[in-house]
Amino acid sequence: MSFKRLDAEDFLISADSITATLWSTDTPTLTEFYTSSAQESSATGDYYLNIYQTSSLLSEARVQFAIAYADALGSGSVLYNTGINGKSPTSTLYGQYRSLVLEDENSTFSFGGVTADNFYIISFDRARYKESLFPGSLTLTLTSGSNSQTITDNSNYVTTVEYQGSNRVFQLVSGSAGVRNTTVSANGYTNSSGSYGWLLPDIGVILLNPLALQETTGNGGIGHTTSRTSNTDDENPAVLYEFISDGASFTINSKETISSDYIFIRARNSEFNYTTNASFISGSTGELIYNSFINSPQTYITTVGMYNDNNDLLAVAKLSRPLVKDFTKEVLIRTRIDF
Repeated sequence: MSFKRLDAEDFLISADSITATLWSTDTPTLTEFYTSSAQESSATGDYYLNIYQTSSLLSEARVQFAIAYADALGSGSVLYNTGINGKSPTSTLYGQYRSLVLEDENSTFSFGGVTADNFYIISFDRARYKESLFPGSLTLTLTSGSNSQTITDNSNYVTTVEYQGSNRVFQLVSGSAGVRNTTVSANGYTNSSGSYGWLLPDIGVILLNPLALQETTGNGGIGHTTSRTSNTDDENPAVLYEFISDGASFTINSKETISSDYIFIRARNSEFNYTTNASFISGSTGELIYNSFINSPQTYITTVGMYNDNNDLLAVAKLSRPLVKDFTKEVLIRTRIDF
């Protein structure tokens, strides 16, 4: 075994963006959606519904995303305490997402220039979207009875990315796969209720604007009015679940950046021609087994080990086949570490 110190020029760091389907079905589009009756009847069912790609009773069931409803007034859910008005699961969710997204307790949500004090939440499971959602890949069909609307994001049409707090924000518009539908309006918004919501790719969240959904189909909506009854469980998350399930088409991809550290191992003609391997020398005398090895040695490189200054082994690279090495040959081995 021989050692050689690496130089700065032997290292190269590269980063590549990789996109993949988000769903655990390994298909681009999710067409079937399931909930868990146990979760619906539990205390968490007051806040959100987990959505699976198959029956939650099956071992292969995995949470794909969760649906929730947030309301600044606390409407649409039962109050924690009837003596304290406006404090309910929906108001809690509104406050949480105002802090998470807007990062300012005094700010309000504005979808395409129209202020809204309530919204639906689609929060993707962290294991699904990895680093972030991939803007421009969204196609979500929402169906209510005979009314249907397909939405995407406007990432392909913005020259300056919009931020809310430290979060990238893209408006949701009528269209599919990043291509907007201008039948209703030139920018893909509804006629009077602004955009359909926000895509927040870096935190894996979609916010849907109820005002846009209540528009007629001619104005870009699906004719649904969100229930905002005070101190009543209006089950709005279940309503949105039905819209998504009846639409039977939800496409969105994940994106992650893979950084690679390339390390170039150079064996020049005068290096690594001898070895301390026991097969190279005589065990009794310590001499080379063959006299020809004195002036014309030959070794085979099979493994590269990388050590720190404390002589600790940090990484090992195995070659696909042994490389012959002698004074007439030089070797360049490229290794890669992904992180």
